[in-house]
Amino acid sequence: MSAAEGPLVVGVDTSTQSTKVLVVDAATGRVVASGQATHEVSTGAARESDPRQWWDALGEALHQCGDAAREAAAVSIGGQQHGLVTLDARGEPVRPALLWNDVRSAPQARRLTDELGGAEFWAERTGSVPTASFTVTKWAWLAEHEPEAARAVRAVRLPHDYLTERLTGVGTSDRGDTSGTGWWASATESYDDEILARVGLDPALLPRVARPGEVVGTVRDGNGLPFAKGTLVAPGTGDNAAAALGLGLRPGTAVLSLGTSGTVYGVSRRRPTDPTGTVAGFADARGDWLPLACTLNCTLAVDRVASLLGLDREAVEPGTSVTLLPYLDGERTPDLPHASGLLLGLRHDTTVGQLLQSAYDGAVHALLGALDRVLDQDADPSEPLLLIGGGARGRAWQQTVRRLSGRPVRVPEARELVALGAAAQAAGVLTGEDPAAVARRWNTARGPVFDAVERDERTLERISGVLSDAAPLLERGPERG
Repeated sequence: MSAAEGPLVVGVDTSTQSTKVLVVDAATGRVVASGQATHEVSTGAARESDPRQWWDALGEALHQCGDAAREAAAVSIGGQQHGLVTLDARGEPVRPALLWNDVRSAPQARRLTDELGGAEFWAERTGSVPTASFTVTKWAWLAEHEPEAARAVRAVRLPHDYLTERLTGVGTSDRGDTSGTGWWASATESYDDEILARVGLDPALLPRVARPGEVVGTVRDGNGLPFAKGTLVAPGTGDNAAAALGLGLRPGTAVLSLGTSGTVYGVSRRRPTDPTGTVAGFADARGDWLPLACTLNCTLAVDRVASLLGLDREAVEPGTSVTLLPYLDGERTPDLPHASGLLLGLRHDTTVGQLLQSAYDGAVHALLGALDRVLDQDADPSEPLLLIGGGARGRAWQQTVRRLSGRPVRVPEARELVALGAAAQAAGVLTGEDPAAVARRWNTARGPVFDAVERDERTLERISGVLSDAAPLLERGPERG
């Protein structure tokens, strides 16, 4: 490893399926070491993980970084949002964590919305209308279906909170991740006592919400990780807020993130309140806001369609009139938690490549439908969309986004933007800088720009029409024997 120009910092991305670690030179943004370890996630209706494996994966990924991790001066954890981590009096998990893509709490989401003021109440109070992804609905599900487990809980945490607390011994969270729980009032930036009382959750079980830029503690002795004693620990944040930091995002620029889930978001100075539920009114990790729309079905759904067809994921063909709504795991945007995939318009001359293209079209249509709601009113429509995530480097994803958006697209060269954003936050607690400014200094958004092409209005209108006509069928979901 060559000598660093500044202190080293560690950024962590504990995502749904793996933990990734970057050791970064705080002066230049150069990645000097990296590591990765996988997680297990249950399949079927339950999407759960044992939080202890996240800690084990963090240790494995850090050890892959060698001496660089031991030299780090600060660390920050970015993590998957919404997951419900329940701990007992010893700090051990009461049960596996319910993850963001576990949709069993859809009935609780509807009930909470209806019984506590309706969509307008929730949008104004928390910035978001509850869906099955939100933590508040998962706690309501747990209290209803596993009351003994709920009674045993002595602390409730989000995934990044859990790892941060094991590093420091102190229970803290941040505004970015906490804003996705459904029990944080965005207008007052505090826990909402009325909502907590409605779901029977004692606010004493929740972590303190740290201020942006605060040092929440230092790495304690005896935790088995290769950090020096006294290494500073930043607040951390949710994965989308961390990626926004990693891009140095400014208001007016939209991000399309193509991962297991798909998200579209942008930084805003206005507190979002969308009663339609399309846009979640999240906070960012700096003090601004991060209006965001999320789809459950993105790269994983398209890859599954490619696998069923026996095709490489890039083997798309143009000219399709087929519509495929790829709701293989239910859906969040639109809010159809029990939906299944829907295929319409199949003909004798339809090719498998055209079928695959229709899966891309269906996934991108859902994200672009929320784009105008996410962006500030004064956003420049000629500004390139930033395309990130695992699908961003795929040619079929790039071309589909360009064709259906009619906008130029930039693909940042930097990889692992959640971990990179966490590293920028760690650098910020060392230097006192705005972490987004740190990322801009590192030039993390640098990458090729693909010019705009004519927007494919015909395909957009066809998919919208099918979605509207099929809504009653989709809401019923699949018949189960």
